[in-house]
Amino acid sequence: MSIFTRFFTWWDRATLNTSLWTALYGERVGTDEFGNVYYRRRGGKKDKALGIERRWVIFNGYCEGSAIPQGWHGWLHHTVDTPPTKENYARKEWELPHQANLTGTPLAYRPPGSQLSTGERTPSGGDYVAWRPEG
Repeated sequence: MSIFTRFFTWWDRATLNTSLWTALYGERVGTDEFGNVYYRRRGGKKDKALGIERRWVIFNGYCEGSAIPQGWHGWLHHTVDTPPTKENYARKEWELPHQANLTGTPLAYRPPGSQLSTGERTPSGGDYVAWRPEG
């Protein structure tokens, strides 16, 4: 990746500044099944502005917030203090595997009646009937 794109693009991996910040102050916590790498402030030091430790992720490829699995999402947002790499978590049989946000793609959900869905909309009782003058 060129230095130009590393300096100015944030949507494809980390910028040069984020990489430098991570090298100087970051402590690697773990990696998820998608290759995203999670960090926290070295030693768990609290950020003066936030009052809590700073946690962040460097995405493996395109930066999409929905590409973070449930366990890591909870850790990033301080819902839980233990990262998924340090606990014995077994997925329940009713839990679905992680699926990225498909909005804006051809695979996005389009409910019946949507202008973008295929097929005809089923008529409803409140359908519009145009006014016609008498005579």
